[in-house]
Amino acid sequence: MDFTSSDWITTPLTTDLVRGALDLERTEHGLLPHRLPARARAQCTDPQLHMAESQPSGVRLVLRTRATAVELDTLPTKRVYAGAPPRPDGRYDLLVDGRPAGSASVTGGNTLTIDMTTGTAEQRPGPVGTVRFTGLPAAVKDVEIWLPHNETTELVALRTDAPVEPVPNRGRRAWLHHGSSISQGTDAASPTTTWPALAASLGGVELMNLGLGGSALLDPFTARTLRDTPADLISVKLGINVVNADLMRLRAFGPAVHGFLDTIREGHPDTPLLVVSPILCPIHEDTPGPTAPDLSALRSGQVRFRAAGDPAERAYGKLTLEVVREELDRIVRQRAAEDPQLYHLDGRDLYGADDAAELPLPDDLHPDAATHRRIGERFAALAFAPGGPFADRAV
Repeated sequence: MDFTSSDWITTPLTTDLVRGALDLERTEHGLLPHRLPARARAQCTDPQLHMAESQPSGVRLVLRTRATAVELDTLPTKRVYAGAPPRPDGRYDLLVDGRPAGSASVTGGNTLTIDMTTGTAEQRPGPVGTVRFTGLPAAVKDVEIWLPHNETTELVALRTDAPVEPVPNRGRRAWLHHGSSISQGTDAASPTTTWPALAASLGGVELMNLGLGGSALLDPFTARTLRDTPADLISVKLGINVVNADLMRLRAFGPAVHGFLDTIREGHPDTPLLVVSPILCPIHEDTPGPTAPDLSALRSGQVRFRAAGDPAERAYGKLTLEVVREELDRIVRQRAAEDPQLYHLDGRDLYGADDAAELPLPDDLHPDAATHRRIGERFAALAFAPGGPFADRAV
């Protein structure tokens, strides 16, 4: 069916239609969802963090309507890595009453070209694009449009062929999760198939994803964000980015983890809190960071990473994933003696040596789409199942 301008109803994009964001910034084009509040953003000048938190992983429009057609105008910012093949456009996933009902991309948008050899980036402006979903059932239904987990996305306009209203609270528990680019969803197929989104669907909970690519660095402003965000369940997946960035040594890491957890507990003293250590990453199991691009692979058109540290420096407190896991296990066991709602999960139970042999990390750092599904299913089975730390005690 073709629509004319008179067939469409334009609905203002307001906070009651957006879930998974902690802030909506007014821009010259519309609204920019943020996953960190303005106060937290103001306390860090790192471009990597600002890019990651503005990529709306887990952010979705949620509305109740009889509409059979929905259009959303957006202005995406798409990443291009100099010398590497083009990245696929970000996906917009449609759910109708919780079930997958379509997926599409937006053409156009801004382009951010990143040169991994120099660490520089250049942004070029581009046009607003439109994603359209048609053929929806005419009955009253809940419609969700999940925004791309890997593209900064400004919301410009929402149009439907029938009125929309906010979806009432469905009584689901709220799960607040923090982690690295793996939690944000790097190399997942689409926003509803990142491992946290899959686990949330299997667990029947509402997801707030604070997975921040390259930026799970035990920052105090992130801990305060977790402290101040309402949640029934909290998980923090820690360690890989601290190694990637070669940010701190063992002497600083332990107290930083304690301080991070202390801050969360100020706002959530009795909430189930799950600390998850890194999944297996062979390049950093025994070799410290920093993580560096593999320039030889880049010259052949591939994006891959390598560990640039010296294994001998473990003796001087440099961190590897093995060291991080041992320290996280020690800290949680120590604290759990006085905090019965604090739990630990070894990330290798989500993706370990056998998994790496079957499904190796394509760029040596990030899981692919099949591995995201495996991790999500395993997390749900371990965390949300009866007896798990996130089991629904009310059931």
